[in-house]
Order: sequence, then structure tokens, then C-alpha cells
Amino acid sequence: MTRYTSATPDDRAEMLAAIGVDSTAELFEQIPEPLRLGRPLDLPAGLSEAEVYERLAELAGRNEDAESQVCFVGAGMYDHYVPALVDAITSRSEFLTPYTPYQPEISQGGLQVMFEFQTAMSELTGLPVSNAGLYEGPSSVASAAYLAMGATRRRKFVVSRGLHPHSRETLATYSVGYGSEVVEVGLEDGLTDAAALAAAVDGETAAVILQSPNFLGAVEDVAALGAAAKEHGALLVVACDPMTLGVLESPGAQGADIALGEGQPLGNRLDFGGPSFGFFCATEEQIRRMPGRIAGETEDVDGRRGFVLALQTREQHIRREKATNNICTAQALNALGAMVHLSWLGRHGFRELGELLVRRTAYARERLAAVEGVELLHGAPVAREFAIRLDAPITAVLDRCAERGIAAGYPLGHEYPEYEDGLLVAITERRTRTQIDELADALGAAVAAERGDFLSDSERKSTEGVAG
Repeated sequence: MTRYTSATPDDRAEMLAAIGVDSTAELFEQIPEPLRLGRPLDLPAGLSEAEVYERLAELAGRNEDAESQVCFVGAGMYDHYVPALVDAITSRSEFLTPYTPYQPEISQGGLQVMFEFQTAMSELTGLPVSNAGLYEGPSSVASAAYLAMGATRRRKFVVSRGLHPHSRETLATYSVGYGSEVVEVGLEDGLTDAAALAAAVDGETAAVILQSPNFLGAVEDVAALGAAAKEHGALLVVACDPMTLGVLESPGAQGADIALGEGQPLGNRLDFGGPSFGFFCATEEQIRRMPGRIAGETEDVDGRRGFVLALQTREQHIRREKATNNICTAQALNALGAMVHLSWLGRHGFRELGELLVRRTAYARERLAAVEGVELLHGAPVAREFAIRLDAPITAVLDRCAERGIAAGYPLGHEYPEYEDGLLVAITERRTRTQIDELADALGAAVAAERGDFLSDSERKSTEGVAG
């Protein structure tokens, strides 16, 4: 017996006998010997509470974050201002729970939050039906693919390379289980290759999956690209940045059957990558195949307004083979943060925020493109994020900028080998004109320094060659 389990030696012997083995060691025989530790864990002695606090504080101090650096990193997760009101509401005990309501009609406040959230996302995306949220953006894409398979009875997905890399990876992983095919279409000058996409779509295509603005920041012509999907009876799925929906035409207005995305920019901080939530909206024809939950409005026997879970497609609520999603955790709390944020901004404030992002992004793009050794990666229109090329090693440039307290952007070479010299720069309302100027100065100095080091090294080698 240990302090962590009540199983006695006799209990363990009885359990081993029940499964037909003589010792616990036999349970691990299939693990190759070189992979086994072969000794107790080398754990240090216990510390006092004060010592543990000091140790954890020291470890946390090694991190750089968006509070200690001026952050121009985006790529799906953004350093937006989150009003204090969000914490004030989401930390209330009525909402602060990691569990889905198992007797949902008792949780009228929680259900109303879901209902209001659905209403807001439906208005933003221009589609009539929204669910109460999913895990995050990439798994929402996989859920859309599953829905498309059920709606079309087909198993092929045509996907733009401009779709977030994590979404493409998640779709590929899920597709192994789906038994489906994923066809990727490349980019031309930052935009999805329209001719290649049209050629890839056929009568076996279940869905065409796009992103706008895409991962390189370019605003796609969704309606034109989606024409091929409509022609062949495939669904058009569009991933979108919610913060741009106040200034760009909605996916629904451009013909999307499904609009989805990563909800983190709405009322959720970066928090070292999570948790966040995904949003998912669709046409009424797809409501019975929607993943997750949908909260509905009704009246009780006394005529009072009330809320219910109108759709529950989890395996715990319906027959397992009929389930479309297994979400059951605290994403509703993250969605509440988004709802509070949207309410705080209001309809006009949300549009003004989008306009602010467009203006500052245009200034930043023009300012950086004027720096020697920096050029635009593409000339397509952008909303709040854009890609540039650097005439110097990306990692070294980023390190030099970090020394000046600036997280200059996201290196594209990690996900796009063809853009090894590419840097993705994101703008939020927290990035001022002064900070953008500082970024331009830091990038210019870093690129010049790295090019100077390279030239000096080349000159040295050339001199050595002549001397030899």
C-alpha cells in the first residue's frame, strides 16, 4: 500500500491472478528491455510549500511572453486586449466548471450563454445555424469534413494549402480513420491556385475547404473558388478569423455551407497555447449533422422564456454509431469569454476594431516593405496579418529582435519549406504605430547585421583562398 493507492499486496496478487500473470513485471514484457528504466525514478527530496513556490517562480521566469515582449506573432493565436469584464464574468461560480451540464435544463444561465453565443456567431458568419462551440479551430475542420461525408456520401476533400497547417494535419489524421482522401491545392502569389482547385474537384469530392484570410494573411475570393464545389455538389467549408468578420464579407454571403474557425481572438488570452474554443456554423440543411450541442429557446408551462439543449450529438446522449462529436468539457466557458467580449465591444465597436486592424496592418506592411533586405512575400489584399521575405537567416534575425524585446513574427519555414525566408507578421489593437516603427527599425538593423556578418565571412574566406 502507498499513500496514493489503497491496494494492498494481497489485493494486487488477487488482481494479477484474475488476469493470469504472476507479477507486475510480466505486464511490461512486451516493452523492449532497452526502453525500460530498470530502476526507481530519480526524484529529489520533497520541498516545503515556500520552496516549491520559489522553484516554480524561477521556472516560470525563464519564459518570454506577450507581456514581456512586444508581440507580432500570430499564425492563428493573437495577442488581443481582453477586457477585465471577461474575467469578472467567467470566474463566477455559476459558470466556472469543467463539465457539461448533465441535467442541462437546470442550468438556465449556462444554456442562455450558449444560445446568445450561437446567435452572435450566426450573425458574424452569415449562416443560420451555430453550435455551442467545439474544442478549437483544427478539430472543427475535421468535424466539418465528417459532416460533409455524411451529407454527400463521398470521401474526398480538396484543401487549399492556405488552410492553417494544424488544420491540415488534423484533417489528415482524422482522414485515416475516415478512410478518405485529402487533395491539397497549392498557392500562387499568396492565394489559392484557382485553376488547380477547379481541376481537383470532381464528382467524388465531399468538400472544398478554404481559409480566408488564409495562413499567409491573404484575403481569398471565396465565392469564385467555391464555384467548383457548387458545380459538383460538394460542400464549401470556409475557415475564418472572427476578428475580420466586421470588415470582410461573411462566409455565408459568399456561398459557404459551413463556416468555422479558432475562437481564441475573442475574449481568450494566449495562455501558452490554450485552452481556447472552436466555432462552427452551417446552413439549415446540415443542422441534424452538426457536431457538438445546440441550445434552443422555448417557453415553460407558465409562458416564461426558457432554454433547452435542442441538439446533443455526443455518444453519451444518443446511440454511439449516430454520434458526430464527443465534446463535453469547458469550451463553453471559453465561448462565454467570447460572448462577453463581443457584448463589451458591441456591433459598432466590433466593426471599428476590424477597421483599426486593417489600417494598422496596411501601415505596418508599407513600413516593413520599405526596409532594406525586406520585401513582401505576396501582393494579395490582407486584413490583419501579412507575410514578408527577409534577405537574412530568419532565426538569427528573430534572435536579434528578441534581444530588443520584440517578438517579430512567425517563421514560415517551419510549415512551408518553400518559404524558408518568410516571416508572418500579425497586428492587433495592442500594437501601436510606435511599436510598428520599432519593429521596422529592429528588423532593418538585424537584417543588416546578419548580411554584414555574412559578407565579412565571405570576404575572409575569399582572402584566405587568394592567400592560399
